[in-house]
Amino acid sequence: MGELTSALDGVAAEDARGVSPRRQLDGIAELLAARNRIDAQLARWVRAAEISRAPEQDGLRSMQSWLRGHGRLSGAAAGQLVRTGRALEHLPAVGAAFAAGVLTAEQVAVVAPVVTPDRQAAAAEQGIDLAEIDATLATLAAGSRLEQLSRVVHHYLSCLDPDGPEPDPTEERSLTLWTLADGTVLLRGQLDPVGGEKVKTAIESVVQADRPKGDLRTRAQQSADAMVQLADNQLAAGNLPFLRTVKPTVVVTLPAADLLDPATGPAAATLGSGSLISAAQARMLACDATLTPITIDETGLPLDVGRTKRVVPPHLRRAVELRDRACVFTGCAAPTYWCDVHHLIHWISGGKTSLENSALLCERHHTKVHHGFRVHREPGGRWRTFRPDDTEILLGTPLLV
Repeated sequence: MGELTSALDGVAAEDARGVSPRRQLDGIAELLAARNRIDAQLARWVRAAEISRAPEQDGLRSMQSWLRGHGRLSGAAAGQLVRTGRALEHLPAVGAAFAAGVLTAEQVAVVAPVVTPDRQAAAAEQGIDLAEIDATLATLAAGSRLEQLSRVVHHYLSCLDPDGPEPDPTEERSLTLWTLADGTVLLRGQLDPVGGEKVKTAIESVVQADRPKGDLRTRAQQSADAMVQLADNQLAAGNLPFLRTVKPTVVVTLPAADLLDPATGPAAATLGSGSLISAAQARMLACDATLTPITIDETGLPLDVGRTKRVVPPHLRRAVELRDRACVFTGCAAPTYWCDVHHLIHWISGGKTSLENSALLCERHHTKVHHGFRVHREPGGRWRTFRPDDTEILLGTPLLV
């Protein structure tokens, strides 16, 4: 690893703008090959750590969750890296080309579905030589574009099971929402034909019911407004499932002074997800909302309910969510609606049901802290996590030169 770091230091020292265009392109090709080789070794190490259950050392269940928290990868990227490590165990030719820098991580991800357990079983039943498939795909990938490789793999999988079972529509559905720094939410997903038709019909019904004269919105804007309206309708109806004992609610936190002040006040209010909105937007939401004053001191809502009640009341849970935002266990960022409110000093041991004695923990990490792990909040608000042997779990930090 030290030699790898030294090599990267040497690359960083070279002035990329001070060389000829030809050298720039050659350098990019060399770096791409080097990245492929690093990605191959990363997949190998991830698989080894998965087999040895190494994430348990840091209180986490899987390599995917460890990669999200400690490696700062998205869920999709972490999952793909784990699947790549598993697939390479059954694809030695592809793995060798990957380790040599000839194949990219994206190409290996396209090939990986060939060796899922059910497809390996199907190939064995049909007398298909997996080693031959492995060698063919490795050769093809080395000289083909990603799109061509995808078509070949898809053709192979189709031939492997030409009829296939009746598809489960849920397997074709996915929806991912990203929140950007300014609070804007990006959506990406796909639906099966039937599920998609249901969603399109629901959105279309709202669009057609609201077509005022002179409407200058684009079709995309109309559809987006309709989707938000559908969410409004469901939230207002009150039939949605509970989120950890609390009805699903759009939570907005705004200082009382800003609520009463007529000024716009940009970035004055905070949504439950942590996004910032203006005081004007918050006041608009407050026109049809329940206002809960939460003052974390003796003059506001009494957050310390003492020993008379073990279960955390709704107003205290909101205060804990407001302070912690997510699971406080190091390496985890589970959202509030996955979390329990944990008593730092156990209630049965005399701990109070209060803000100071509370921590937001997802179900897994709530279990962990009841089995030897420990979370601690410093006076400045920073949470720290300790293993049963009292060593601290720390997030990995990039090497700085």
